[in-house]
Amino acid sequence: MAKVTVQEINELRQMTGAGMMDCKKALTEAEGDKDKAIQILREKGLATQAKKAGRVAAEGLALSVVNADHTVGAVVEVNIETDFAAKNPKFKEFVEAVAQTVIENDPADLEALNSTVISGGTRTVAEELQELFLSIRENMKIRRFARLSGDAVVGYVHQGGQAGALVAAKTEAGAHPAVLEALKDCNFQVAAMHPEFLRREDVPQSRVDAEKEIIMKQMEEDPKMASKPENVRAQIAQGKLGSLYSEICLLEQSFVKEPKETVKQYIESRAKEAGAAIEITGYECFELGEGIEKKADDFAAEVASMIG
Repeated sequence: MAKVTVQEINELRQMTGAGMMDCKKALTEAEGDKDKAIQILREKGLATQAKKAGRVAAEGLALSVVNADHTVGAVVEVNIETDFAAKNPKFKEFVEAVAQTVIENDPADLEALNSTVISGGTRTVAEELQELFLSIRENMKIRRFARLSGDAVVGYVHQGGQAGALVAAKTEAGAHPAVLEALKDCNFQVAAMHPEFLRREDVPQSRVDAEKEIIMKQMEEDPKMASKPENVRAQIAQGKLGSLYSEICLLEQSFVKEPKETVKQYIESRAKEAGAAIEITGYECFELGEGIEKKADDFAAEVASMIG
């Protein structure tokens, strides 16, 4: 049997767009004959993925999954070309399995995740994705993931996968119902209000300085404020920074369910019910397709290219 080299595998991969392992298997089966290997890949439907790879995958699912004792959770976003395909049960099962794989293996990055054996399976995540392509025939991509752990972790999925959120906390109360309810509401807050930071101490000083400079310039242009001494204006500017924190910091935002209190105050009230302090240690929120530029399909042009 002819020995397959890495260079041959890479060349076949560039020619067909198929995965590394699939190219290796095809070359081995074809005893090193590239044309025969391409034919094998075509028969399996793997060589066609190269054409699909250029299409924008902006639909899909953003899901969060938490383990049984609410101590570890993962949120993932997996993209696919169409909303119709995103509703395929096999696609959802794959996304859930990817999230479970993140929980169980704590991969360092996307490359590590793709090379990890998928939860409950025997193939790697990348290989499982390739198998799924054979069934769905749409370009798919694991775009991002995050993993949080703590004394209590709660996830939230918005509108069946349009957004996935995750909140973790440190507390001696563990998975007390009041704790889980508090974290669930924090997920709603995160998904609705998109805080940039957890607390004001996390805001970079450069961001604070820039905001303060804007406030100072606004006062200089206001005749009533411009007449005040600079030290007085500086104190006023410092006070106005409070509104910045209430916009961008989770704990200082007005609670969406009760705007008269902050998220921090709400958590403290839940902590009393739980009988132990609740400290939010982290949160994540992925909005499906966020930042992806969707390409408008020109159906007529596509049909014309197929005829041509």
